[in-house]
Amino acid sequence: MNENTDTPVTVVGLGLMGRALAGAFLAAGHPTTVWNRTASKADQLVAEGARWAPTVGDALKEGSVAIICVSDYQAVRQLLGASGVELDGTTLINLTSGSSAQARETAHWAEQRGAHYLDGAVMALPPAIGTAEAVILHSGPQAVFEAHRTTLDALGTVTHLGTDPGLASLYDVAGLAMMWSILNAWLQGTALLRTAGVDAATYAPFARRIAAGVAEWLPGYARQIDDGAYPAEVSALETDARAMTHLIEESEAAGVNAELPKLIQTMADRAIAVGHGGKQYPVLIEEFGKPRSD
Repeated sequence: MNENTDTPVTVVGLGLMGRALAGAFLAAGHPTTVWNRTASKADQLVAEGARWAPTVGDALKEGSVAIICVSDYQAVRQLLGASGVELDGTTLINLTSGSSAQARETAHWAEQRGAHYLDGAVMALPPAIGTAEAVILHSGPQAVFEAHRTTLDALGTVTHLGTDPGLASLYDVAGLAMMWSILNAWLQGTALLRTAGVDAATYAPFARRIAAGVAEWLPGYARQIDDGAYPAEVSALETDARAMTHLIEESEAAGVNAELPKLIQTMADRAIAVGHGGKQYPVLIEEFGKPRSD
């Protein structure tokens, strides 16, 4: 079934993100009901046309689909498990941040109570909600996603990742790993260049080109990981490890923290020690894919 902009929606939780989600639905023309523990956070939305519900149970009755965006999964269960809240037949889309295990547990909990449940993750800052730049990930039953996709399109670029409810949370943290790793690498380089009087703004365009170039390697490296074969088509890991030593020595000589490159070199050394030195860099997935052994 496809929905149009007359479809009523409910948003539970009006922090910065929740208010942005409700605002996007209103802007797209959806009748929007809102609820939050602190009622004053709904004032602006109500002024813009939203309906305030006195209880969570009342809020859920008003919408064909309910978006939940609160502090954590414990709060989700407390709110939705309260007396007077009827979940049977309700469509819940949980955009609360948490772990994949919590997502799977909450999906099971909601489905036992008769709800149709999708878990999700918002890969955007509140000001981007309602634009194509806002990527909203969903995981859970495909049929539930497709039934409400037209409504969800009001929030940004929506994607269904698969039927496992934990996938959205896993993609979320995998994306954070990418973000922090890129930023940390840039900060390492910036710290080095500052010792020679090069400011961050001067280095940033060069760093951006490097990051974009490395991103182009990912599809080919992904094939190596999925095939479990790592031919050294460009550079062998043992060659990369020597370059890591150079980065560490340069950092230490300049009085710059070298903990990050030392960590990566330690992982590379372990891979080389078990015979992977002649293989290409993605072979380090063997180290990333197992817990640290002290």
